[in-house]
Amino acid sequence: MNIRPLYDRIVVKRIEETETILGGIIIPDSAKEKPQEGEVVAVGKGKRNDDGKIVALDVNVGDHILFGKYSGSDIKIDGNELLIMREDEVLGVLENGKK
Repeated sequence: MNIRPLYDRIVVKRIEETETILGGIIIPDSAKEKPQEGEVVAVGKGKRNDDGKIVALDVNVGDHILFGKYSGSDIKIDGNELLIMREDEVLGVLENGKK
């Protein structure tokens, strides 16, 4: 995949949670909520401040992040469903890579 987001945008691949079925009830995919955890696959160069200097982003490629339910825009590249969002939409970085 060749994509380079601009400025303070990042590209995120959602991390699907493992599904556990209790009592034999299967929930269809259309009724499931999209995960709010993902892995950063590409980052932009940074955001320009008032002086015109570029400030580097706090997130890096490979970071596992949490983001809001309605954050970013869904895109599809090479058959992969990804999310592109601004860095300020990131709620936090998971230090150990897991919840």
